[in-house]
Amino acid sequence: MHPKNISIFDFTYHLPEEKIAKFPLTERDSSKLLVYKDGNVSEDIYRYIVSHLPENSLLIFNNTKVVEARIIFRKDTGAKIEIFCLEPHKQYGDISYAMRQQKKVLWKCLIGGASKWKHGQILEKKITQGKNEITLHASFIKKEDDNFIIEFSWAPEVLSFAEILHSAGLIPLPPYIKRETSGSDAERYQTIYAKYDGSVAAPTAGLHFTDAIFANLTDKHILKDYVTLHVGAGTFMPVKSTTLEAHNMHSEFIEVSLATIELILGNLDKNITAVGTTSLRNLESLYWLGTKTILQPDIILENLTVHQWEAYELPAENIPAEKALLSLIDWMERNKSDTLITKTQLLIAPGYQFKIVRALITNFHQPESTLLLLVAALIGNDWKKIYHHALNNDFRFLSYGDGCLLFMNKT
Repeated sequence: MHPKNISIFDFTYHLPEEKIAKFPLTERDSSKLLVYKDGNVSEDIYRYIVSHLPENSLLIFNNTKVVEARIIFRKDTGAKIEIFCLEPHKQYGDISYAMRQQKKVLWKCLIGGASKWKHGQILEKKITQGKNEITLHASFIKKEDDNFIIEFSWAPEVLSFAEILHSAGLIPLPPYIKRETSGSDAERYQTIYAKYDGSVAAPTAGLHFTDAIFANLTDKHILKDYVTLHVGAGTFMPVKSTTLEAHNMHSEFIEVSLATIELILGNLDKNITAVGTTSLRNLESLYWLGTKTILQPDIILENLTVHQWEAYELPAENIPAEKALLSLIDWMERNKSDTLITKTQLLIAPGYQFKIVRALITNFHQPESTLLLLVAALIGNDWKKIYHHALNNDFRFLSYGDGCLLFMNKT
């Protein structure tokens, strides 16, 4: 069955409000860990996760960094207008470049209190930072189907937009964490290896990792490397249609170095484990990008993206992962590129055939979500057994909750 015909109601479960973790635990690696392998479920603690990973594994982490994407303005009347920065305007090409903009920038946003913002009115916010004062302005440019285009401008003009967000914004906690942002969220809703500004949500599987776990990985000769997928607000978008065909999968920026692709190529016969669903989508997207360079050797970067249904419709039955990655490497070398920056809209659902990833480290996801569909694609109907076990054994759910190590079900 084509995933377009999947009924989302087959991927639901009852998630009581009290099971949703509102705050992180004091220690990152003290969260509970559910391990699924060969149809069996066991429990442990995250700090011991290395004991469940085969030697010579390769772990791939997403090193995106959550930006302070919520900016609150106050009008002279006292009315609050909240701007949620989603992603840069298409004119910038990629998030990193947009984040480096000085003086002004265009951004796609959501607006809370939009009816209070009259057309042509410029909002102003002043931020005191030490002895310096930053003045930030927001101008309404136009409304699109599901967002607004806002121009931000600021002084001092030498500051980058990333610096402006760090000074003026707030960490955007997920909508299901129903509380105000606290001071500790700036650290705890961020992985210890976060590097590149761009996400509006954390790659939450990585929140559990510590320097001690990384040291244990090294001791067991387990390799690690990083890709970048900037998580958009679409990751929280529920599937509102009865079948997947009418669902529009969100598109996200990915960035992968040539050296990382070569490392993945050299470890295809090992246990490649994605830390988080974002890392998994990034890794599997590499296969489809490579396949497109085989089918269209002269494809230009602008067209080298992954669309929602291409994994189920491209003629790639006989293309092994090794051949696809070699072709992608060759394309990058011919185009004198040591880093691939593009977008993926890949939707992974039951019926998907995994090309690169053999195991996934992830948290517990919302019912009727594309993230739960991804888990079901990896391990089949046993997702129900896993979630039943977690619900009945005091596991904490969603972003600040506990997690699991899932080995691909080969049956």
